[in-house]
Amino acid sequence: MQAVQFAEHGDTDVIEYGEYPDPEVGRDEVLVDIKAAALNHLDIWTRRGMPGIDLEMPHIPGSDGAGVVEAVGEDVTRFEEGDHVALSAGVGDLRMDDPTLDPRFHIIGEHVTGVHSEYAAIPEDNLLPVPEHVDWSVAGSSCLVFQTAWRMLIERADLEAGESVLVLGASGGVGHAALQIADYAGAEVYATGSTEEKLDYAEEHGADHVCNYEEEDFADWVLEETGGRGVDVVVEHVGAPTWQNSLKSLTKGGRLVTCGGTGGGNPETDIPRIFWEQLTIIGSTMATPGQVDDVMELVWDGTFEPAIREELPMSETARAHEIIENREGFGKVVVRPDSEL
Repeated sequence: MQAVQFAEHGDTDVIEYGEYPDPEVGRDEVLVDIKAAALNHLDIWTRRGMPGIDLEMPHIPGSDGAGVVEAVGEDVTRFEEGDHVALSAGVGDLRMDDPTLDPRFHIIGEHVTGVHSEYAAIPEDNLLPVPEHVDWSVAGSSCLVFQTAWRMLIERADLEAGESVLVLGASGGVGHAALQIADYAGAEVYATGSTEEKLDYAEEHGADHVCNYEEEDFADWVLEETGGRGVDVVVEHVGAPTWQNSLKSLTKGGRLVTCGGTGGGNPETDIPRIFWEQLTIIGSTMATPGQVDDVMELVWDGTFEPAIREELPMSETARAHEIIENREGFGKVVVRPDSEL
């Protein structure tokens, strides 16, 4: 088969699209004919190399994808040939109440072979049924960011109707999902973006107040908009460049929930503000199967929608990485096997 792959960590020039051995299907696995997949910041970090993760090379990236079941292993009971399915990339012990807390929890595409390829052998437990009316670009680009944002706000931050939420980078992957979920939950939504186009998108998808962070300090803006109170919840996924302002934006007893640090993972923090304002810092990673089902039903029925900035053939995946790294446009970048185009 043809697959996106890299044999060493580095810049985009390490990415190739070429022949790769066809996947072998295990007893509990499903062979999926991939119709569409998508990139996340996770793919950038995986390509560059992440501390503590030793990948088998060459590595196929990709933690978002969808397609048609081609074949099933002998122990598979939930799917059959011809079904439409999408990947939910988190792998944990399903006997646990919360598999994301499994010490061996890992992510398909980050720690093991991903789905940026013509075919992928995927554990049955990591697949979701997709209604046939759902477009492949939607099915292949939604699951990672919407499950992440849903767990952050609904489960970890325990967001309630009437509370206020600040969503950073509201047109990015996790940001645009969090924006819609916060609005759906009945929160008053504050959102940041770097261009008028991104702010227009945010207002169209649930933001009540918007701020261009390139032109003004977003923490000062939040405090002015809230009469000095601050917001109840901040959705953080940027890290070092925004961390101090995110803390400053919170009201007393507020919660900051974070799923990553795309701008830097080791920010300076403000311990006096944290204890004096009695702030809560909450980490969040992926979601449980039940949480994934809950949020993806709302994607499938059109309540939530992924923003898709561009669709490219998989042979142009290096360009897809550049679009994300250079922050060109907003939303998800979808890649399709060249044989599908």
